[in-house]
Amino acid sequence: MKIALVIERIEEWRGGAETSTLQFAQRAVEQGCDLTLISASRGQLPPGLALLTVKAPGLWRSRRTARFVQAATAAIRRGGFDLVHAVTPCPGADVYEPRGGAVPETLRRNLALRHSWLARTAKRTASRCNAKVRLLLRLERELVQRQPGPIVVALSRYVARQFQDHYGLTAPRVRVIFNGVEPDPASLKQREADDNDIRQQYDLQRNERLALCVAHNFRLKGVHHVIEAVAGLPADRRHYVRVIVVGRDNPVPLMRQSRRLGVADRIVFAGSTERISAFYHAADMLVHPTYYDPCSRVVLEALGAGVPVITTRFNGAAEVMTDGREGFILEQPDDAAALADRIGRLLDEPFRRDCGLAAQRLVDLCAMRRHADEVVQLYREILEARTCRPPK
Repeated sequence: MKIALVIERIEEWRGGAETSTLQFAQRAVEQGCDLTLISASRGQLPPGLALLTVKAPGLWRSRRTARFVQAATAAIRRGGFDLVHAVTPCPGADVYEPRGGAVPETLRRNLALRHSWLARTAKRTASRCNAKVRLLLRLERELVQRQPGPIVVALSRYVARQFQDHYGLTAPRVRVIFNGVEPDPASLKQREADDNDIRQQYDLQRNERLALCVAHNFRLKGVHHVIEAVAGLPADRRHYVRVIVVGRDNPVPLMRQSRRLGVADRIVFAGSTERISAFYHAADMLVHPTYYDPCSRVVLEALGAGVPVITTRFNGAAEVMTDGREGFILEQPDDAAALADRIGRLLDEPFRRDCGLAAQRLVDLCAMRRHADEVVQLYREILEARTCRPPK
């Protein structure tokens, strides 16, 4: 099978969609796919992956995206591909995998961050005036409403519901293929070494429990509510919790918040890192009260590393969890009292250990190999249906 995999940018540092796409591509090649990544990015890819870089110049982001879609479409026509798998919405797609979820849902959940009518109105107006947002809305709408249209690969049931709510699409046009991550290969010895390194680096005492936050958009992932929750813990329990926030967002507003709430000594902003697995190995819990995640890689990686998780129902990754077994699922990201209660419950060592063991049992369900197997099987089904179609 000769596959074109279309994504505007592919650098892993940009985020989860890019990292997942590269990991999927490697697994698909292992399955025997002749796969070419079509992207505006340049650079070296892992062995076995072919990159076709198309030029997409432009001063404005909307212009660059529009030119990328045009150039990618032209490259697809010239390439003689059997099937087109698009992460960035592209007119010729046979498979559309929106790793950020449906564009209208992304906008809706970003509005949920604004708690006043005035702030929501301002954000809604700004989105309507944003040329790139308007472009992506149009590209996605035209793609999914095309007849015959592509199969939408939804990374979770949450994403599948988005396409039903916003576009009226259901099975068989929407196929839920749950997201996946690469398993943690570290030995017990390596995990213990990482735990010691992180605790020494950040001067954590042995009786302190490390609550890890991983985010590149602090507000969207609810980091400000984590600070509120720590401040809401009883004083005799608060001093057993240290929060480390890993990510490249601006920490200054949250540092001010932590000082104002009297918990500045409990919150550490570590910046971005290339050794996130070491933080998982040191963490006692992952705290991720997100406003929106189609299916969070961070949560799947933490579960696979045996770390109990606190997240929200607005995260598709929560679908593999049972509330109270691998951690907790909050109804609302801004319920700081509920978040404080769940953090407090995970301070209990036997309960936390049981949650970690339950989390590790999800490793096969959360594996990228399983995700890739199911997507490649979808490729085969599409191509078989095409060959069985009667001539016009």
